[in-house]
Amino acid sequence: MRGTPEPDLAKATEAARDLLIALGLDLADDVLAETPGRMAKGYAELLTPREFDLTTFPNDEGYDEFVIARRIPFRSLCEHHLLPFVGVAHVGYMPGDRILGLSKLARVVELFACRPQVQERLTMQIATWLDGRLKPKGVGVVLEAEHMCMTLRGVQAAGTNTVTSALLGMARTDARTRQEFFSLVAAGL
Repeated sequence: MRGTPEPDLAKATEAARDLLIALGLDLADDVLAETPGRMAKGYAELLTPREFDLTTFPNDEGYDEFVIARRIPFRSLCEHHLLPFVGVAHVGYMPGDRILGLSKLARVVELFACRPQVQERLTMQIATWLDGRLKPKGVGVVLEAEHMCMTLRGVQAAGTNTVTSALLGMARTDARTRQEFFSLVAAGL
């Protein structure tokens, strides 16, 4: 699945060069001479998700309990400062007619994390994407992340984690199902 245009590395390198010079860095220094190109490639990598095919299978066994992938590592960029935030995602769903290839849970996290983001939106995008594609009985997503825009600058609250959650379907409407999801996520912490 792909929907983003290819990065223009030449323009990005030129822009990085201009930014570094504007910040007072001497790009004639040997250790900084290649930095604009490295910056451009680094940001392009952070903002380009890998392509994947959505793989689902018939739920022939009628499995109706949670399928949860815990501690999926992710990294994204704060849309306000373009500084990274990194963390783990816990993503689960209760199958309907189809089950998902397990690696696709991590791919969906990456798909939405590879763009300038806020954690709240990222959490909802993952949940609504799974809900829309799978039509499951319920979806639960919990993200835990450390935001460099909060730990390296501003308040400089190193080690602070932000936790967000999104619950859809039975995971939201049924108290026992919601509690089961959170218990299963917490069991892996």
